[in-house]
Amino acid sequence: MINIKENIDLNKLNHSCAHLMAQAVKHLYPEAKFWVGPVIEEGFYYDIDLGDKVITEEDLPKIEKEMKKLSKDGKRIVRHEISKDEALNMFKDDPYKVDLISRMDEESTVISCYTQGNFTDLCRGPHVDTVKELKYFKLIKFSGAYWKGDSKNKMLQRIYGVCFRTEEDLNDYLNELEERKNRDHRKIGKELDIFMSDDLVGKGMPLWLPNGALIRKELENYIYAKEQKLGYVHVYTPCVGTVDLYKTSGHWDHYKENMFPSMKVDEEEFVLRPMNCPHHMLVYKNKLHSYRELPIRIGEFATDFRYEASGAVKGLERVRCMCQNDAHLFVTPEQIGEEFKKVVQLILDVYQDFGITNYKFRLSLRDPEDKEKYFDDDEMWNNAESKLREVLNTLGVEYFEAVGEAAFYGPKLDVEVKPAVGPEITLSTCQLDFLLPRRFELSYIDSEGNKQVPVVLHRAIFGTFDRFTAFVLEETKGALPLWLSPVQIEIVPVNNEYHLEYSDKVFNLLKENNFRVELDSRDEKMGYKIREAQTRKIPYTLVLGNNERDNNTVTYRKYGEEKTTTVSTEEFIEMINSQRKEYK
Repeated sequence: MINIKENIDLNKLNHSCAHLMAQAVKHLYPEAKFWVGPVIEEGFYYDIDLGDKVITEEDLPKIEKEMKKLSKDGKRIVRHEISKDEALNMFKDDPYKVDLISRMDEESTVISCYTQGNFTDLCRGPHVDTVKELKYFKLIKFSGAYWKGDSKNKMLQRIYGVCFRTEEDLNDYLNELEERKNRDHRKIGKELDIFMSDDLVGKGMPLWLPNGALIRKELENYIYAKEQKLGYVHVYTPCVGTVDLYKTSGHWDHYKENMFPSMKVDEEEFVLRPMNCPHHMLVYKNKLHSYRELPIRIGEFATDFRYEASGAVKGLERVRCMCQNDAHLFVTPEQIGEEFKKVVQLILDVYQDFGITNYKFRLSLRDPEDKEKYFDDDEMWNNAESKLREVLNTLGVEYFEAVGEAAFYGPKLDVEVKPAVGPEITLSTCQLDFLLPRRFELSYIDSEGNKQVPVVLHRAIFGTFDRFTAFVLEETKGALPLWLSPVQIEIVPVNNEYHLEYSDKVFNLLKENNFRVELDSRDEKMGYKIREAQTRKIPYTLVLGNNERDNNTVTYRKYGEEKTTTVSTEEFIEMINSQRKEYK
């Protein structure tokens, strides 16, 4: 999907279409007043005050119809430059425009507005020449939006739309939107009973249901086994820490706005932890270490809490309570390159297992001019950044650099993955840190018997289990591979009276072989049961009747296929045992 905001032609087209929509709204609702109507990555929106009128789904086609009528009229779009006084007089009856104009610097700001027919609005532009160019547009959705984004202000109505140069481009976009709906992990999660949300628990606080818990446990087992082979040790640490802990780490000064408010208990002040590194620093500090012990790799499947605006939370993808696949590697300076290389190789190994191919590496660096956000130590930063570049170049990994995106304590490598639909998301990350070991006064004894400060690599391969699960659900449309499916096999007797006993025998055999299997013994028609198993996207449905019972066989149907195959129970178990080892 093209980023409309960054495409010069589409930006101008959508900017103009926002004004066309506003003109149509003004025709239909003369009392309408307008706040702002910017171009965004996927089109445009306009914030509108309609008084007591509330926009509904039925209103969007009416507005579109009026927009088409205005477009055919073909009025030119004309730019005017006016003084601040002229602007205040022109929009004196519109408090939203008066607010905008009043905050403009009279001497340094050119106030411009654009007119098309009987509609004029403030705008920097640029715009297309005539409204006749605005042919292929669609109003997508509507929502509420507080004036200036402040919940203390009035709620305005926001209408979203998009405009393209050709009908083909518009249709391609609308088809992608439909595909997104079908792949939306929130929809899939509800249909397959994977997770739920309830405002009584809190926004951004998902509840993992039994099916979701099984998926998450399988993911944990998968990555735990890989980390164990690479020499990681795993710990459990509390979900809270004292404010002093985060003052020591520096997060209180640099990350406080993303943390939940502190709470006082007895004489201590606690906060829900937003990350695990301070806890792991203290685990390392628990005893004295020799250089011979390093690297020490401490991992944890840790629940963390971060404040996200309520409008930003989204299913499992963006949450306030998350479980990180987190680890901290304590290394000597000489070990940085090799350990960073192993982390990158682990990321590539995991992506290969899950069939993830569309991704890119982003090397996030500090902005040397920003002395407030970043720890002020040029030598440390230059050394750290050059180390990461060196490893990436050695591995031959393609990457791009993002200045100003580093953590406050060091540069980091993020992996941006392009899902089947929608914008890129960040999954894996690895951060180099020279600062926190100093803050926590960590040390190891070198070969000369002297104390030295270790370097720490912060890394997360899945990122969070929450976001990774959302990603996998959308990539597979919920049709998970056998090893990850909450229910792997559904058994459907043709007739309970004659075939339930044999079905129960097969059920127990599969359970003994550690498969996740269900037996549907409900008094429902066989066809209904089979369709329901397909709806639940269960990998295998076994239909057992006279032939299967008499010959000790099973007839199976794979999800998404019409054909059925009959094999012996032994052959079936051997087949799915081998498939259970396949990740994709």
